[in-house]
Amino acid sequence: MVLKTRDKFIEVARQLFARKGVENTTMNDIASASDKGRRTIYTYFKSKRDIFNAVIESETDMLVARLRLILINPVPAEQKLEQYLRVRFETMRDIVSRNGSLRAGFFRDIRKVDKARKQILRKEVALVREILEDGIRSGEFDIPDINAQAIIITHAVYGLDVTFIRDSLADQGIDQEMLIRTLSHTLLNGIMKR
Repeated sequence: MVLKTRDKFIEVARQLFARKGVENTTMNDIASASDKGRRTIYTYFKSKRDIFNAVIESETDMLVARLRLILINPVPAEQKLEQYLRVRFETMRDIVSRNGSLRAGFFRDIRKVDKARKQILRKEVALVREILEDGIRSGEFDIPDINAQAIIITHAVYGLDVTFIRDSLADQGIDQEMLIRTLSHTLLNGIMKR
């Protein structure tokens, strides 16, 4: 598949950033690996930071596209919420792992993480809100403030990204699957005896 020039620059930059690191990759490297001249790359991007941001945006667009597929599944909202958690965590793990040395940057530079999250936060909150509204329409959920609930669920999931990606609860007997099931159960049922 022939990529448009801008998309090709983004994919080549992602690969170079993953292999060499963002700091060690130059605009010349990206242009050369794309079989284009420096002038052409500057037609699309003003700086390496611009192309880095485009790489992050491309990755987050992929995440949102995968999450949107959940909304069209003809399953109960309860299952959609669990699918959302699974797809969200697994896709984030895949994005971080396929970006090689960007992985270190993901964990090291909280400002970059926050900037990337802000790009996607609004979209994810809207997706979670749709799942919750679906559950209210079907009679599965009773939520007094859907907006607040969607925001809190989204932030709770963000708070577990690194834990899931690193599988850091495994030594406590909680693998990634158990994390998803337990979080889903807690979100859907709480912990109070009814």
